[in-house]
Amino acid sequence: MREENLSLKRKILRKICALGGKGIPDKLYLKMLYQVRMGEKLNLKNPRSFDEKMQWLKLYDRRPEYTMMADKYEVRKYVQDKLGERYLIPLLGVWDRVEDVDFSMLPEQYVLKCTHDSGSVLICKARNAFDIEAAKQKLEKTLKTNYFYPSREWPYKNIRPRIIAEKYMTDESQVELKDYKIYTFSGEPYLVQVDFGRFVEHKRNLYTTDWQYIDEEIEYPKDPSVWIERPECLEEMLECSSKLAKGTASLRTDFYSINNRIYFGEITFYQEAGFAHFSSAEYARKLGDMIVLPEE
Repeated sequence: MREENLSLKRKILRKICALGGKGIPDKLYLKMLYQVRMGEKLNLKNPRSFDEKMQWLKLYDRRPEYTMMADKYEVRKYVQDKLGERYLIPLLGVWDRVEDVDFSMLPEQYVLKCTHDSGSVLICKARNAFDIEAAKQKLEKTLKTNYFYPSREWPYKNIRPRIIAEKYMTDESQVELKDYKIYTFSGEPYLVQVDFGRFVEHKRNLYTTDWQYIDEEIEYPKDPSVWIERPECLEEMLECSSKLAKGTASLRTDFYSINNRIYFGEITFYQEAGFAHFSSAEYARKLGDMIVLPEE
């Protein structure tokens, strides 16, 4: 009977969390969601692991400027101020509504994304092969979604939903852009995560800031057989990351390297929304130890 009650409780929790729990206070909701996603209780009084500290930061580190930094359009002004305009991918347009987008005026290749979420990226590699109607439907649905509620990632809550178009770009592979995602703690770069094969078979290798391979995994599988060459512009990339992350407890800054020139990708406050699965508990604790939580 006790096991049946626990099973029923888990089902109820999963259903509530699947609906976003809009009427539930953030702290209680995150405790419920953590139990569902991670299979254990969330310790907010004495958070130790990386994921636990991510949840703490969601609740207690809510500075107004974080909204602008998470906004994929407004962050361009932040990057321009901190680094300079040369680090920005060329912007092709910004619109409030899907019907405002004039697809006929866009180039042969481009990238569309919404400003207020994560994952709503649409890539047009060839105008004739791009399904505009499907793109419109996806963008319309995304514009109506507040990305804050599913995982309570506070910076997304008050972002003005818009659509932006950027220039389509590839790196030396000619087929994709490898993501160089730099983890910073107290404004200092500590770890470089390289994502590749995202639209075929997503893999993720980890490197130290002096480019030593780290035999660990965060959410996606590693591939030791694929050696990512150290970018010639690595030091510049790390310096840019530090400038963008100044004053934050934990921040991930993403970049691309094209012909040894750096382009800014985005800023992420909570890796995997604070529900990252690590290859070892020891590594999750090690990264957690790097996060010095600000005073409430």
